[in-house]
Amino acid sequence: MILGIGSDLANIDRIQRVLDRYGDRFRNRVFTEIEQAKAERRKDTAGTYAKRWAAKEACSKALGTGLQMGIGWKDMAVTNLATGQPQMHLTGWAAERLKEMTPAGHEAVIHVTLTDDHPWAEAIVVIEARPIA
Repeated sequence: MILGIGSDLANIDRIQRVLDRYGDRFRNRVFTEIEQAKAERRKDTAGTYAKRWAAKEACSKALGTGLQMGIGWKDMAVTNLATGQPQMHLTGWAAERLKEMTPAGHEAVIHVTLTDDHPWAEAIVVIEARPIA
């Protein structure tokens, strides 16, 4: 069953302006070290950050909270499998919220997809509850 769905659209040029203005202060507040390392290795650094920004916003919507109620930016992190497929990892309050919304006898699975077409970056997050076998 679907527990939550969220989407977000981020402007890559806006993220670039924020990076230019605030630099590490912005990076360290919003992104994990793994996310920063991934973005800094990419030719389109701002686009990579924008997709992860959108994923965090989309995830917070799928959790039913938005970015309020104690959820932190770094409580949601995007990594990639060796195939390149993105994965969302939750810690802290976001993980607690996910546990609260997952019915007994089920496990939560988070699906995330990212795309960009300059100047836009988009993310969609779907949280599914699967019965535990």
